[in-house]
Amino acid sequence: MKKEEINLRFVEAVNHLLDTRIVASKADLAEKLGIKPSKFSEILNYRMNIGTDLAALLCFTYNINSNWLLTGEGKMLRNEERPPSEPIDGAIPLAHPAHSPGEGIPLIPISAMAGAFTGEHTVLEYECERFVVPTFKGAEFLISVKGSSMYPKYNSGDIVACKRLSMSDIFFQWNKVYVLDTDQGPLIKRVKPGSDKEHVLVVSDNERYEPFELPLDRIYHVALVIGVIRLE
Repeated sequence: MKKEEINLRFVEAVNHLLDTRIVASKADLAEKLGIKPSKFSEILNYRMNIGTDLAALLCFTYNINSNWLLTGEGKMLRNEERPPSEPIDGAIPLAHPAHSPGEGIPLIPISAMAGAFTGEHTVLEYECERFVVPTFKGAEFLISVKGSSMYPKYNSGDIVACKRLSMSDIFFQWNKVYVLDTDQGPLIKRVKPGSDKEHVLVVSDNERYEPFELPLDRIYHVALVIGVIRLE
């Protein structure tokens, strides 16, 4: 996919939101997306590429079809392609932005993942967009998927709901998908038994990515993936 074409479609989606008065202004939309107006202006004037988090948040919040945004295929709006009551495979149809302080589940950017794992209130309560997803019982934070290593289970741009687990008495459910905080950064992977009790086997669903062993002492925090919102 060409970044220039994605940028063009992003601007087209923004103009649609403005023309239909779903958002009052570019400044209003920038605030809702959690981006500085100056940076937003750079994107709208094609001087900066959009990031995965911004694309996912736009699709999640305003019903934009992520497949259209990333590839140009299909309709701009998800509800133009299927009745609102028809579920998408693996998707949660009922989700909306939170309106009250402390309401809903925070959508955490990758840069703030450490705070999400430790439960820092400065990250979870003040810096992130929050969404109400009634079906995700027990979810403590949301993150967007980047890359294709977990395809077809998760697509790039999907949003997964996570529940933190304590490392002091960690018990992995083999073959479940976890978010692992490691010295390589956060990984969304399936976890299987390793060669011994000091290792786990980290597996991608996409067969193009080789599984590898990871020492337990290089896993700093763990969260169980308990649901997904498929943004397409």
